[in-house]
This record gives sequence, structure tokens and C-alpha cells, in this order.
Amino acid sequence: MIYTKSESEIRLMREAGKLLHSVLSELREMIVPGVTTLEIDERAEKLIRAAGAVPSFKGYEGFPFSICASVDSEVVHGFPSSTALKEGQIVSIDCGCIINGWQSDSAFTAPVGRVSKEAEQLMRVTEECFWKGAQAARAGNRLGDIGWAVQQHAEQYGYGVIRDYCGHGIGREMHEDPSVPNYGKPGRGMRLQAGMTIAIEPMIALGTWKVFIQDNDWTAITRDNSVCSHYEHTVLVTDGDAEILSYPGKFAGGSQNG
Repeated sequence: MIYTKSESEIRLMREAGKLLHSVLSELREMIVPGVTTLEIDERAEKLIRAAGAVPSFKGYEGFPFSICASVDSEVVHGFPSSTALKEGQIVSIDCGCIINGWQSDSAFTAPVGRVSKEAEQLMRVTEECFWKGAQAARAGNRLGDIGWAVQQHAEQYGYGVIRDYCGHGIGREMHEDPSVPNYGKPGRGMRLQAGMTIAIEPMIALGTWKVFIQDNDWTAITRDNSVCSHYEHTVLVTDGDAEILSYPGKFAGGSQNG
């Protein structure tokens, strides 16, 4: 079932999004050679709980951490570890929080020190894919318009658009209807309504879109071991430009830097 949110509910989701944005901004600053993703996870949980919120990932369907930390060819759901990050790697940090029963979900990919030009371009294009998708997320459009906007931008660079994982509705639950694929055909799928809140999250690989799951039953990795980038925000559908709830003050038609 699709739930549209009232203005009072949207205000609470803005509050969760504001906190999550501040947490991820601090975590981004931690990403340097020598730091461990376990240290980043511990910092995330401390920041979220200190604000009176709850890390929504920890314990979700048995997931044992407050963040997903996916390095290089890991697509999503990477487990934080005590292994130090190395110069030239890229790492995706995905995190969520709950305030007063309402969720926010966001992710970014960052370089560890200096990285290759290929990796830099992949991360840039992945963020651009998000903004293309968010610009299509307006009342009257359809889910396929979002997926097509993401897909066509990524594929013009020859990148693989991950199909096994997608965005989702979000509100009181982390994952609500509808699913929000990163591929599709314009004019197809469910019609978007003002008041819908969705997480748009392109996962874009330098090579194939095909993945396999590690033995931990969570972490997805590209089948050809190509690096993958991930970028996500919680988005409010309106009659005009979508509002980016996990990026305070940002709208889909505005700045694309984040």
C-alpha cells in the first residue's frame, strides 16, 4: 500500500533527514587512508544516539551494524570491518536513522585519498544519476520516468545500472511501497502523487550490473569485480520540484552538489 504523508508527518521526516545529513557530513570527513569502516560505524551510532535518535539499520532483519560500508566492488550492504582503508579505494556509506518513529535514509560514495580518474568519474556520474532521477520525481510522472532518467544517464558512459537492488518508499518503515528501480521506460509504472516519500538510490558499476552475494548473506559484489558507486537521498514528491528531505533546503531543480 502507498502512503502519502501529511504536512505534520513530513516535518518529522525533515527532522530525521536533517540529523542524518549532519551525521553523514561528519562521516565523510573521516574517510582517509588508515581509518577503518568499523570506526566509522561506531561514530555513526554514537552521533545518532546522542541526538536522541535510533540507527535504523542496526538489527534490521538481523543486520549487525549502524551503517553499510561497501568498498570498491561491493555494491551494497557491506559489513564494517577492522581493515584499514587504503589510498585509491572508494567506499560507499549508507545510513539511516529514526526520530519520533519516522525514518530517513541516505548514502554517498567517497574516495580514500587520491583515486583514479575512472573512479572519480564514476562517483560524479552516480550523483548526477540521482539528481536526474529526483528531477523526474514529481506528481503526475511515473516510476518509469525516474528509472529511465537514471538509466539513460549512466548508460551513456557505458556503466552498468544495478538491477537486483533499488530504491523504495520510506516513512514509518525503512522499506515501504513502492519499489523505485534505477532502470525503466518513461511513462510506465505507477503514477507519482504529491506527498509520497521515496528513497532514490542509484547503484552504478564501472562494468557489469550483475552481482553475487557474499557468504555473510548480505553484501552484494559485482560479478566482474568492477568498482561500484552508490548515492541516495530521501525524497518528497510534490507538484513541482521534489524536496530532498535528507539534504536540508535542497530541491531537485536546484543545486546538484552534495
